[in-house]
Amino acid sequence: MLSSASGRVSTLLLTVSLAVGVPWLVAGADTPGFRFSLQTRVGTNPASEGSRVVTAAESWDPGRTAIIVCDMWDLHHCSNAVKREAEFAPRMNFLLEAARARGAFIVHAPSNCMKFYEGHPARLRAQSAPTAANLPPDIGEWCRALPAEGAVQYPLDDTPDESDDAAAEHLRWAAELTARGLNPKKPWTRQIDVLKIHDQDAITDSGVEVWNLLEARGITGVILMGVHVNKCVTGRPFGMRQMAKNGKRVVLMRDLTDAMYNPQCRPYVDHYRGTELFLEHVERFIGPTITSDQILGGARFTFSGDPRVAATRDR
Repeated sequence: MLSSASGRVSTLLLTVSLAVGVPWLVAGADTPGFRFSLQTRVGTNPASEGSRVVTAAESWDPGRTAIIVCDMWDLHHCSNAVKREAEFAPRMNFLLEAARARGAFIVHAPSNCMKFYEGHPARLRAQSAPTAANLPPDIGEWCRALPAEGAVQYPLDDTPDESDDAAAEHLRWAAELTARGLNPKKPWTRQIDVLKIHDQDAITDSGVEVWNLLEARGITGVILMGVHVNKCVTGRPFGMRQMAKNGKRVVLMRDLTDAMYNPQCRPYVDHYRGTELFLEHVERFIGPTITSDQILGGARFTFSGDPRVAATRDR
């Protein structure tokens, strides 16, 4: 179900020398750390067009690293979103297993589904975390934009009809969800089963609980993955913006995410290009990105439906 083609153009890597003592760096040469190439964008143009890619090499201590899995629900009101999530979920699970085995802390955050996990050891762990002394005052709230984002036009018009289903398919899917006794606008009940939750993980959709967990473990590096990057992944109380503005070293796993974008809306590009445009926005104004191959090896994930991948495969 996964595509092994990268479908990406190689970029010139700029290795940045990093200062000793930065808290997320591996302390000693013998530590089996994560070695990442963090991608950002810089440029004088306020829009992403004209920006250039810059990468920096960093080593992170797995014991001071958390991975937050955002809203990888069992169902969604958009059937295409469900299909895309199901396509990359197996690779995400491989990555979580590999990162966990190396000492990273895994936080599963399927928002609005906490009732399903009542009594689970991972849920109890989040609920019982001691209150952090440095709890940010607004960590329980959404953060929909950082100050730097206010200077540019938002890359996607994602507010009207955000589903990219064809009209007939969307109606069929809503009818199917209703027949199952679910709210077709909010049908999710739990995290997708492909992602295995271990007892030593945490389950929460609370920014307060996430912060308490991170501080109790001395975690300084946070990796976000899941859906949807232009909404929950960046905006939720445990999302990228809150982590960034409150001092965590936060990165996005850019090949294990998706956008909620309808190509019938501005900027009128296909879904995959729309996702890419928002990733460029993230790299300019919110935080760096990495890819799953930096932990798993092999090729990074690409969606089989991406026309650029299909074109590369057909050559």
